[in-house]
Amino acid sequence: MGWNSWDCFGTTVTETEVLANAAFMAEHLLPYGWNTVVIDIDWSDPTARSHGYNADAPLALDAHGRLVPDVGRFPSSADGAGFGPIAEKIHALGLRLGIHIMRGVPRLATERDCPVLGTTHTVREIADPTNRCEWNPDMDGLDHTHPAAQAYYDSIVALYASWGVDFLKADDMLWPYQAADIEALDSAISRSGRAIELSLSPGRDLSLSRLEHLREHATMWRICDDLWDSWDDVEANFARFARWAPHAGERGWPDGDMLPLGRIGIRAERGEPRDDRLTPAERRTLLSLWIIARSPLMVGGDLPTSDPDTIALLQRPDVLAILTGSSGNREVFREGDLVLWTAAGVDGVRYAAAFNLGSAPLGVALDAGDLDLPSALDGEIEDLWSGEAVATSVVTEQSDTARGVAPGSTAIPVTIEPHGVALLRYSPA
Repeated sequence: MGWNSWDCFGTTVTETEVLANAAFMAEHLLPYGWNTVVIDIDWSDPTARSHGYNADAPLALDAHGRLVPDVGRFPSSADGAGFGPIAEKIHALGLRLGIHIMRGVPRLATERDCPVLGTTHTVREIADPTNRCEWNPDMDGLDHTHPAAQAYYDSIVALYASWGVDFLKADDMLWPYQAADIEALDSAISRSGRAIELSLSPGRDLSLSRLEHLREHATMWRICDDLWDSWDDVEANFARFARWAPHAGERGWPDGDMLPLGRIGIRAERGEPRDDRLTPAERRTLLSLWIIARSPLMVGGDLPTSDPDTIALLQRPDVLAILTGSSGNREVFREGDLVLWTAAGVDGVRYAAAFNLGSAPLGVALDAGDLDLPSALDGEIEDLWSGEAVATSVVTEQSDTARGVAPGSTAIPVTIEPHGVALLRYSPA
């Protein structure tokens, strides 16, 4: 759970902006579990701009071909300090620091033929220009048949560990699936001597057949391409989460990408500065789906300038308890516009989410049995977003007001806004 600079600042985030978001998180969100601050892509590019990447960018490199922060945007990194000073400030707030990296080796390091630290080889010997990133112009691939390729990854992770980095978002790993790079980077983290969480991106077209390999080598992995503030993007993840959520747990976490909530697009890769374009109902649906699917949560909006109502959505311990304290999370029903998810809490508590994918309000009486609840309820049901109790009734005979609910079972009536959700918690007496 944390914040990532991509949705609001794209490739251009500065030290001041990172620390402002960290300070806001520590004051307003850390008590609710939000604890990680991630600096996304191109922190080494002094010419970074909104709306895209720069070809032949003059990336900041050290003598061994390793990316270092651009001192113009990150002045505390001067004199070889790297992200160490920022990490120290973030750790003092009780938070963790994450940074984005790309697969492979900078093309600029290949051109300069930098020596690979700890070896007698150079970058030009290990670079693989036939396996370059399709969408970013900065990097060459690595030839993992050469032993110095592993040494290069070892060297960059050792550098990040010395700065105090706690989290690596490694990009261009999953589309196409780069098994050798994933294994080499995981090995480098193990050799670094520092506990560093590994997040893999971008997740486009990711097959469930990769599950065991991902569990072996990563903390979390994206299951979709970049997600933005449109209902189409949110809706597309329902099917993905239905496939992946049953496999989420301590062995690894399928990741539905950042939450494009709040003030985004400030200097972003996509769109102009704006408050996110989701409706209030769609924001609650987005959070509810990610939470009941137990996805990692990374907010993409600039926290200090985001609307207070959006921040309040992130400060709901009763809702976030589903993320941190539930099991058996799964989609159980999908017909027409209605999608149902269920999960088990502790001490007999159960959760259910009823989603309306349609563009008109949906009124329906849910059968308790369809929500993995006892047919005869002996407790109460609360809508966690509204905080209101949901009136239920035992159906004694078939009727139009409880169509589809079996006689003898409990009907749970809900009215769900367009693209909205009823997020329910059953607490036994």
